[in-house]
Amino acid sequence: MLYAILCYADEERVFSWTKEEEDAVMAKLYAVQAPLAESGKLGPVGRLMPTTAATTVRKGKEEPLVLDGPFAETKEALLGFYVVDFDTLEAAVAFSKELSSVNPGSTSYEIRPLYVFRPGESAT
Repeated sequence: MLYAILCYADEERVFSWTKEEEDAVMAKLYAVQAPLAESGKLGPVGRLMPTTAATTVRKGKEEPLVLDGPFAETKEALLGFYVVDFDTLEAAVAFSKELSSVNPGSTSYEIRPLYVFRPGESAT
């Protein structure tokens, strides 16, 4: 089963890290990810740019509205994601706990089963 593991954190804190702090955190995260990458179970991993760089298309009464930013009033923002192939939810939880243990601050991970849609194919 594919799982999307969504990483939420205080983006002001994350984007204020020095290069040294960023490199240290990423080295720890890569170490947690390495076994899955080597086994072919780790799919795309991405870090999103800050919400200040976001554009939102929101359904309007007549035409969709294009807005700057997500307009979320929250201390934690979606900062990135993992796509991982695990046999069980428990394995996805264990991986998320490992990520959490090496990621500083009040980071949280949301785990969702993921369906992949490709034109002309059924969902997997």
